[in-house]
Amino acid sequence: MASRHFTFVLSSARRDGNTELLARKAAEHLPAGSAHEWLNLIDLPVPPFEDIRHSVGVYPEPQGNERVLFDATLKATDLVFVVPLYWYSVPASAKLYLDYWSGWLRVKGADFKARMAGKTMWGVSVLSDEDPKRADPLVGTLAITADYLAMKFGGVLLGYGNRPDDVLNDQDALTRARTFFQPIA
Repeated sequence: MASRHFTFVLSSARRDGNTELLARKAAEHLPAGSAHEWLNLIDLPVPPFEDIRHSVGVYPEPQGNERVLFDATLKATDLVFVVPLYWYSVPASAKLYLDYWSGWLRVKGADFKARMAGKTMWGVSVLSDEDPKRADPLVGTLAITADYLAMKFGGVLLGYGNRPDDVLNDQDALTRARTFFQPIA
């Protein structure tokens, strides 16, 4: 089996939050031989996405922080969205990152859709509501995105936390974290 490369995309509006803590706990149990990297969208700001598909049609080669995200996205065999639940969906920075995928689909020679096919998309999220169904829109965003690009969907590891470090008290989530990144069929 080829070596796996996990790219963790942190999208919280604050550093070291509950979702990042849960993702790091899960990352302690990556399959043997896996490489990994962590990208924090706070550190890689991009301007608002401009939809030019119906006017210009082709998007330019990514530059700057967009290029860093583009390259890391394509390098990953496993892309992990570390997305706290914000208003029942992904944070604005994660949505903006996904909006850029619309442009990458139209970068000449990038073959973004074909190159994403077969990769695995994962999610890690912590919510402050004890009803996990509140995360259904977030899970749906990731699952439908993976489906559109013919990616495998590994699911979303959900935890509970309201105050800083609360997720460390969610024993069920910490137990699930130990086996979350096992290979899927």
